[in-house]
Amino acid sequence: MKKTKVDHYTDKEALEFHSHKKPGKIEISSSKNMTTKRDLALAYSPGVAAPVRAISENPEAAFDYTSKGNLVAVISNGSAILGMGNLGALASKPVMEGKAVLFKRFADIDSIDLEIDASDPNEIINSIKNFAPSFGGINLEDIAAPDCFIIEDKLKEILDIPVFHDDQHGTAIITTAALINALDITKKKINKIKVVVNGAGASAMACANLFKNSGVLQENLIMVDRKGVIYKGRENLNQWKSAFAIDTSARTLSDAIDNADVFLGLSVKGALTKDMVKKMTINPIIFACANPDPEITPEEIEEVRNDAIIATGRSDYPNQVNNLIGFPYIFRGALDVRSKTINEEMKVAAAHAIANLAKEDVPDEVVAAMGGERPHYGKDYIIPSTFDPRLISVIPAAVANAAMKTGVARIKIDNFDAYKEQLKQRLDPTVTIMQGINDYIKKKPKKVIFADGEDENMLKAAIAFKNSKLGTPILIGKEEKIKEQIKKIGYNENFDIKIVNSKDNSSRQKYTKYLFKKLQREKGMLEWDCDRLVKNDRVIWASCMVACEDADAMVTGNTRRYSSSLEKIVKVVDPRPGEIMFGLNLVVNRGKTIFICDTSVIEYPDANQLADMATSAARVVRLFGFDPKVAFLSHSTFGEPATDRTKRISDAVKILKEKKVNFKFDGEMQPDVALEEIYKDLYPFSEIVGNSNVLIMPSQHSAAISYKMIKSMSRAKVIGPLLIGLGLPIEIAPLRSSTSEILNLASIAAYSADVIDYKK
Repeated sequence: MKKTKVDHYTDKEALEFHSHKKPGKIEISSSKNMTTKRDLALAYSPGVAAPVRAISENPEAAFDYTSKGNLVAVISNGSAILGMGNLGALASKPVMEGKAVLFKRFADIDSIDLEIDASDPNEIINSIKNFAPSFGGINLEDIAAPDCFIIEDKLKEILDIPVFHDDQHGTAIITTAALINALDITKKKINKIKVVVNGAGASAMACANLFKNSGVLQENLIMVDRKGVIYKGRENLNQWKSAFAIDTSARTLSDAIDNADVFLGLSVKGALTKDMVKKMTINPIIFACANPDPEITPEEIEEVRNDAIIATGRSDYPNQVNNLIGFPYIFRGALDVRSKTINEEMKVAAAHAIANLAKEDVPDEVVAAMGGERPHYGKDYIIPSTFDPRLISVIPAAVANAAMKTGVARIKIDNFDAYKEQLKQRLDPTVTIMQGINDYIKKKPKKVIFADGEDENMLKAAIAFKNSKLGTPILIGKEEKIKEQIKKIGYNENFDIKIVNSKDNSSRQKYTKYLFKKLQREKGMLEWDCDRLVKNDRVIWASCMVACEDADAMVTGNTRRYSSSLEKIVKVVDPRPGEIMFGLNLVVNRGKTIFICDTSVIEYPDANQLADMATSAARVVRLFGFDPKVAFLSHSTFGEPATDRTKRISDAVKILKEKKVNFKFDGEMQPDVALEEIYKDLYPFSEIVGNSNVLIMPSQHSAAISYKMIKSMSRAKVIGPLLIGLGLPIEIAPLRSSTSEILNLASIAAYSADVIDYKK
């Protein structure tokens, strides 16, 4: 089936995203406490004098006393912005901020964007040279050729920090990794293959160079630009293109492609035809990487060949060539050994590391992160997934090792196993978790109800759910009002999304009968009472839709208090058999992930409820790929000080010991004892002191207060609260949740609908 391009948002939504709260996408924050006069004195005057003197005596000390070693400058002059052309330095700032965000999110690298308003390469070189001492690395971006070559080459010559033009080398490294594996699968030797590169821009030249550095022979690589084949004797070739000129009689792409083993396209849609594909040799390798539309689609190739290995730049096809697989991790490895450059050996090492990762068996935790699908090395899996959590440990280690071997590293890593473990801790778990869930539900799409369809954030989440192909959203609300909101967001008011009005729907009688059957004995309600509830309450209506299997899952809330939504839902849906209902929040702060419960349901749980909560929480935590280590929290630690209120907590621990559960737990203990390693020596008898990841709070009050304070006063990322123990996949968004928070809950509800058997 032919893939179609879908816009995931309107311009208005994009502008609102970039302007919401603080304009832009990055900010600067202090890594040290700045609360007391002493803190300020140490940070600035007079305390700052000590590192100043140290650096003046030894410039290398800047890596020890400043942020230099983990700081990359993302630089552009806006002359080639994302395929939009020369729109100027200032217009490139949103893109460069985005690049800075990617550095932080995927490799924990701090980054500052710097836009240089100049078109003269020498002026740009001079500017970068003068401020380069502040940084550990330079990432050049969206600079048009040939200026990008001139600038990078000169900066690499005069600076002693890594300089990397990602538009060139990022693409080159990923395509080289793909080529290595494609040749392995087809049993072809790199020094025997014929390669045709269509396109002669910065990316194409970098790819061709790295191909040659990896073993492709100069005479076996033909480059084609807009005017045709680049051959020896062709007039008006610049110095960069002339480096790829060879003796050949081919003059067009059609000529060049005859009997070619590899086609690499970094050009335009439609450049490669089916007739050209027919002319390629057996088991052709076709990398059609033009964006957003490839030179030829995989469907078109498969119409004429069934033996081709295909890669594109698109996420909706297998084998996506995506620079995100490379640049954050390449810089991570270079920075960690304080490399003076990123040389060819480091690029080749990165390419081989990426290629080898695709060959490895995919472990269970990676399967979960990649949406439940276990890919296997072969034609449709020659490049690892962009969100493979192993990238953070594999690529930097290979790059750092190559830097050390080639003598460009200032420091050495003695224990690479320990280094890889440290790298894993840098990865933001929420990225992996939600990407894995979203990849999973895309393959098994569900119908998810967004019960508060008139609310703007709920509506935006539903539209994003649809446009991201996560499933089919159903909105509950007045059609006229929802269409007004859709228009306000920036879409056509006739946007194709299902809207259900609970007062007019023909299913009302079915839902009334279902509810009456459930409540007539439990609550003594009459049928007309149930009809009134169904007709007048969208949460009741939506819950009945899920209960009657007219939808798979549901998200509600955001416009009312959590308890109010829950009160309505439990009229329709019972708890899951054998489980307790409670709220569970996933919180990530400074690389540490914890789960907090109960944040939203039981006001003051007894010992049995606390024990049941721990058991259910451990089950859910494992679904997210974590090994549960449960701490029962209190104001006392292991009985000191002992009070009447701590007894039920210690009793809960005793209950679990008697049940011999299959997860680690302990308590009661104070939160710092549960989370900070400094307490391990004080309590050596406990396996979870200092490394707990599931916190069972003594009451709903303390749980809700704790996670909301963490969320409000820190940079913590929060997913939830997840409603655990309900008999159907329904989630409740707290008051004033953001669009992304609602979208996460909708995805989790859809995921739960498939992975949890609610009939047990």
